[in-house]
Parts: sequence; C-alpha cells; structure tokens
Amino acid sequence: MGLVNRCMVWQRWVWMGVVSVAALGLGTAQAQSEPRDAAAAKPIKIGYVSLDRILRDSAPARAGGRKLEAEFAQRDKALQEMGAQLRAAAARYEKEAPSLDEATRIKRQREVQELDREFQRKQRSFREDFNQRRNEEVQALIDLAQRVVSDIAEKEKFDFIFQDAVYHSERVDITERVLKALGESAQ
Repeated sequence: MGLVNRCMVWQRWVWMGVVSVAALGLGTAQAQSEPRDAAAAKPIKIGYVSLDRILRDSAPARAGGRKLEAEFAQRDKALQEMGAQLRAAAARYEKEAPSLDEATRIKRQREVQELDREFQRKQRSFREDFNQRRNEEVQALIDLAQRVVSDIAEKEKFDFIFQDAVYHSERVDITERVLKALGESAQ
C-alpha cells in the first residue's frame, strides 16, 4: 500500500474517531439534557490546546532552541568555514585550470572534488545529528505539555481536551493557561 493510500486510511480512522467522540458527546449531552433530577445534570466541559503555539511560544521551547543553537554552534561555524574553503578552492581551480598542464589540472580537480565530498558528508552528518537532537527536545516538550494539560484537566474538571480541531471557539481555548504553567515549570 502506497504512502498516499496509508495516509488516506489514517485520515478515515481519525475522522471516524472524531465522529465517534462527537456522537458520544452528543449522546451524553442529550442524556444529560433530559435527566430525572435537574440537579444531577452536569454539562460537558471541553477544552482546546494549540500544540503549534506551545512548540513555538512556550518558555521550554525557546530554552530548547537556545540549547540546540549553543550545542551545534561550533560545528555550524566549522561547516561554514569549510564551505568557504571549498568555494575558494573551486574558484582558484576555475581561474588556473586553463594555464595548468593536464596532470596538475586533473590533480587539482580531484582535490576539489574530494573536498566537496567531505563537505557534503559533514553537512549531512550535521543535519542528521541536529534533526535527531531537535526531535528529542520536541518530544520532551510534548511530554511535559501533556503532563501540564492533564494536570489542568484534572484540577478544572475537564471532560475532553482536544489538541487538533478543525474549528474551536476562543471560549474553550486553554493554550494560554498551558503556556503560563509551562513557563512556571521552566523556572
């Protein structure tokens, strides 16, 4: 099964889950709207959290970004220097190639090609290491955010808190409370 087909199947499962949750909520709301005892009726409390905002605006996200920058700054600087050396070597070769004898020209061309291969290898290694560390930082932030959201849900007696929604009202958006709690936990 191709990637597109798997994505379509996944989307169908997600939508079926959303419809099921919505139907469950409507059924519960309807059952609660017709209680035998009016005092027993309890409205469903729903919240929404924007994961994008948490990953972008939270204090732990900014701290993680600074940490990654510091961790990879030296390697990034070395790569930039190596890239400048490669460009200079390639420019020197292009400038001198017409006046060089065949053996020297081939030797210099191989040196430039070898430097280019080494640069690309180091650049690829840098990207892989950086992406792995970034993913680790993001996962740690998501885990922390989920604990904070669970704490808020328990303290404030939420029935549902959604992370992704096609639409949400500002009335149910608790992202600011989560950002504030994350900021307090980062201190």
